[in-house]
Amino acid sequence: MGKMSKTDAEWREMLTPEAYKVARKGGTERAFTGALWDEKREGLYRCVCCNQPLFEGATKYDSGTGWPSYWAPVNGDAVWEREDRGLFMVRTEVLCSGCDAHLGHVFPDGPAPTGLRYCMNSAALTFEPAEAATAAAEG
Repeated sequence: MGKMSKTDAEWREMLTPEAYKVARKGGTERAFTGALWDEKREGLYRCVCCNQPLFEGATKYDSGTGWPSYWAPVNGDAVWEREDRGLFMVRTEVLCSGCDAHLGHVFPDGPAPTGLRYCMNSAALTFEPAEAATAAAEG
């Protein structure tokens, strides 16, 4: 299956202004302001643009940064990475493999078992609580 592709106008119509700024234009929400930074329930985090599964609640941890942080994506094909030389530094940008949405950045200072910190923007994600997924599967 190919990548989801939409025009800029279609993305603007589909997303909130904050989600558009972050996911389609590479923006960053302010720390401790996103809806999911302090989410603690088990569940699945999906791309706000294409609904692709990205991270599981079991890999989420409190990094103290104010952004949702995970030590691994849901699988090796969920995201892709590229060098980001913006803001006068070199970082590794993380993008959704389903639609190229900007999600955040990955850093080598995370916990075991990977040692990685996928520092994501809440505005680029949706959250499906585990109980909702179970109910949908049973319904």
